[in-house]
Amino acid sequence: QVRFEESGGGLVQTGGSLRLSCTATPSRGSIFFLAWYRQAPGKQRELVARADSEGGSYVVDSVKGRFTVDRTKNTINLHMNNLKPEDTAKYFCQVVPPNDSWGKGTLVTVSS
Repeated sequence: QVRFEESGGGLVQTGGSLRLSCTATPSRGSIFFLAWYRQAPGKQRELVARADSEGGSYVVDSVKGRFTVDRTKNTINLHMNNLKPEDTAKYFCQVVPPNDSWGKGTLVTVSS
């Protein structure tokens, strides 16, 4: 079991920036992959970015050049720049592959 606590969402205008932060607390053991997922209204949840415990990171093509991800121990941050209305979603932190213990997420709303 892993507990996730996400923060940092909000309402921004197109072109704005936000930083999301998540702390993961495992009941035991370590976490190799931590990731950010998002779910837009009416759409399926999708992977946005992930970071491993050895310093590796990855962001999906749709946000490459705008979003970066970093991780320190079990805290993962998502730095979002040049936000677009299509980035509007609830953002969740999870392991990869995700388990059933989803946190509350944090809502990002980008106005046009």
